[in-house]
Amino acid sequence: MNAVAGRIGPNAILRVAEALQRRGRAEEVFRSAGLAHHLAVPPSAMVDEDDARRLHAALHSTLGPHEAAQVAREAGEATAAYLLAHRIPKPVQALLRLLPAPLAARVLLAAITRHAWTFAGSGAFEARPGRPVVLTIRRNPLCRGLASDTPACSYYAATFERLFRVLVQPGSTVTETCCEARGEPCCRFEIRW
Repeated sequence: MNAVAGRIGPNAILRVAEALQRRGRAEEVFRSAGLAHHLAVPPSAMVDEDDARRLHAALHSTLGPHEAAQVAREAGEATAAYLLAHRIPKPVQALLRLLPAPLAARVLLAAITRHAWTFAGSGAFEARPGRPVVLTIRRNPLCRGLASDTPACSYYAATFERLFRVLVQPGSTVTETCCEARGEPCCRFEIRW
């Protein structure tokens, strides 16, 4: 069960805002989502997951799926950079880099699972080690109500990929193989190296 159902970390909003500001599109997208207040006063604590959902939906409706995926990917990479700089202790990072990739992956997956409530909100997160590593989010707050012909979770995919590249194996890649936005039962990510 999620520790804080219905809340999500502010990175899902802050890092999207940064990526949109670089494109000069932040005001347009945030206004479309009804979230201009988050540009005026950026969130510094957990936010209602519906705010993140509305923002990610506005990315798609305002920018189209291709540019929305690019913005979400940039935001995901920036989120991973934030986690590496501020949330994952440097000694733990050093240890993970020394471990064989399969063991480092297991340790990282355990940490991600413990903190999944911060990014999955009221959704359900599962991680399965192996080749490939498989991560799933059911009732994904960022996909809720979104319809897409292509996987729509570039934000999550980029976050996971950057963390795995830095902490497990530099050649790691993440592919979203199922997506609730396409009408599938979960958002599923496969990590290979």
